[in-house]
Amino acid sequence: MAAGSRFLRVNGEDRKVTAPAHRTLLEVLREDLDLTGTKHGCELGECGACTVLVDDEPYLSCITLAAEVEGRAITTIEGIARADGTPHPLQVAFADLGGAQCGYCTPGMIMSSLVLLKTNPSPSDDEIRAGLAGNVCRCGCYPKILQAVRDAAEQMRLERARASRGRRASSKGAARGAHVRRSR
Repeated sequence: MAAGSRFLRVNGEDRKVTAPAHRTLLEVLREDLDLTGTKHGCELGECGACTVLVDDEPYLSCITLAAEVEGRAITTIEGIARADGTPHPLQVAFADLGGAQCGYCTPGMIMSSLVLLKTNPSPSDDEIRAGLAGNVCRCGCYPKILQAVRDAAEQMRLERARASRGRRASSKGAARGAHVRRSR
């Protein structure tokens, strides 16, 4: 099959790739764009190791054609670090707590957890399990994975609270003196 040009928006960058219509998003990410953080697991859409975000929704890149997501926002594990280059709280928590024994499932677990925490900043253990139901850890690190998601959720709540306090303090500072009558 003849290869065609595809324009993908990956981790905030527009990327042009030349790939046949049957090429999966996983193949394009790993082999054409050298983004190897997304893992090649079962190739059947059953293990979740290949999970990426497309328009902030989880997609199994091993069963998604690159042509299907052309022009949409694709986020891989490489794209979730902070603007200053520091790792995302989920990445830190998984590393600190040993939530990744062999690490193969970790990128998919983190991407699914990211979606969960965006919609539910304080998930229960049952909600975390449900949010990660499509991701398999063959090493059986589930207790550490649950703890990592809980810790990251707490860290993210603290960061939001600090940012909110900073915005309020800033707006109070801007308003300070605004109602004081000025002498002529």
